[in-house]
Amino acid sequence: MISFDSAHRAVHYPEDRRFRIWIRPSVLIVLFSLVLVPVVIALVEVMLYGLPQLPALPQFIEGQMSGPHGFPGWVRWSHFFNFLFLMLLIRSGLSILMDHPRLYFNNDCTPGSEWIRFTPIRVPKDRVWTAKDDARYISPVVALPGYRHTVGVARSWHFITVYGFILTGIFFVVCLFTTDQWMRLVPTSWDTVTEAWRTFVYYANFHFPPEPNGFYGYNALQQIAYAATVFVMAPLSIMTGLAMSPALVNRFQWYPRLFGGRQSARSIHFLLLNGFLAFIVVHVTLISITGFRRNMNHIVMGTDNLHPIGMILGFVGIAVVMLSWIAAHYISWKHPRALQHAQKAVAYPLLLASLNRFQPAEKYTKDHISPHFWPNGKLPVREDWKAMVADKFADYRLKVGGLVENPVELSLEELRALGMEDFITMHHCIQGWSGVAEWGGVPIRKLVELVRPLPSAQVLAFFSFGYSLYGAEYYDTQSLENVLKSECILALEMNGAPLTETYGSPLRLRVENQLGYKMVKWIERIEFVGSEKDVGKGEGGSNEDDEYFDLLPNI
Repeated sequence: MISFDSAHRAVHYPEDRRFRIWIRPSVLIVLFSLVLVPVVIALVEVMLYGLPQLPALPQFIEGQMSGPHGFPGWVRWSHFFNFLFLMLLIRSGLSILMDHPRLYFNNDCTPGSEWIRFTPIRVPKDRVWTAKDDARYISPVVALPGYRHTVGVARSWHFITVYGFILTGIFFVVCLFTTDQWMRLVPTSWDTVTEAWRTFVYYANFHFPPEPNGFYGYNALQQIAYAATVFVMAPLSIMTGLAMSPALVNRFQWYPRLFGGRQSARSIHFLLLNGFLAFIVVHVTLISITGFRRNMNHIVMGTDNLHPIGMILGFVGIAVVMLSWIAAHYISWKHPRALQHAQKAVAYPLLLASLNRFQPAEKYTKDHISPHFWPNGKLPVREDWKAMVADKFADYRLKVGGLVENPVELSLEELRALGMEDFITMHHCIQGWSGVAEWGGVPIRKLVELVRPLPSAQVLAFFSFGYSLYGAEYYDTQSLENVLKSECILALEMNGAPLTETYGSPLRLRVENQLGYKMVKWIERIEFVGSEKDVGKGEGGSNEDDEYFDLLPNI
């Protein structure tokens, strides 16, 4: 475990560390029904007709075994690396989940509309309750890196290991279909479904069906379970992850609708996490009670005997996976900057070549506007900002300077005179919540035309009246290329009215292909600079500097 200084302890290790799971009763009934109804049907079937007969398949009969024999090395190594990457994904995913510990089947994220929450707290209605307030503590024993407000580090692990997970999967599937091993996993007859049900009836009635030698083949239920895990659950996890990308969602609105919406995709993503965990538990249980030593030799050594070497090396492999959790915990807290840079080295070029190329093109209507839009960030406490609030920002001047030919100071009225645009878009927070709102403001491109940046100016730095999580002046940066995209504005209005203090008055940035922390609120000034390395600690923003967030969060 990590020893924190007082500032970090207050953030990561709060006094209130209660954990509670609440599930909406109607959802709980549906989930129980999905599990209990098949079991009840299986029990009734046996009461009426007895246990079903299972045919004598070749893999059950010595001397008649056909098809692929054994597990080649590529299967065994894929099995190990898949387990390694999957567990890191699950552990980092749990840390990400706790930053907004509520799941929905709507895009509003209105408090009280969630179907499950992992917090004992109901959102108070008598005061401002931000999404940062709502985040929960989670033990680093079960999550990576654990504690509270560690979503930046968790995302680094999630996005590094997801590439390993995907590459392992691609390698496995390619090898599967270029050998006869595909016959193990891919059902070739509808009779497999019938035989799978008969096998399930045995398990549901606490009887073991005739067990084939897994070295040569699986029973029908095992075959369907493995096929569903490889060909349904894994791709669906990747697809629902992509449905949480602001760059993708705000360009192709049809895509998240495939899953019922952005928040439904997040919920399905979580349910798939539980599906993988359930598969692992059942898989390991059956391996243990149907001949542990022999089964371990199958998948570790590729042999079919009772020698203990497979079991011993199998335990070594499990120990290696668990040691990876300890190493990841150590790296998270002792070398977080190196981890952040490693994730950037992997993801940044891919994002520039893919998601960052999309132009936002939303088609939301006023009917989509969320009844509740989660506030976030620390309200400014500076006296000059409070004085401007009192006189409705009559004396406010936006300072725009740095590497420009024509530095300016503009009042809100002068900004409006540059020309306003408005649109309705979905906001995506790094914590996981979303909300739809209408924004009105000045396109950044018009400001760029006014100040005429020098050729060396490649980045805009937006400075806030507010402060960051650890008390420093809040700022963030955007590339000049990004701010010239469509629907990138300095917003003065939200839902047809001037911005309120809670949502960023007098000005906030809107960049619709990125996550919300890049959209600076309470803007004081803008500076054109040569690189994000010229500002702050050089990582691109307050959250990037101190919480190890992504420089380019298109997802």
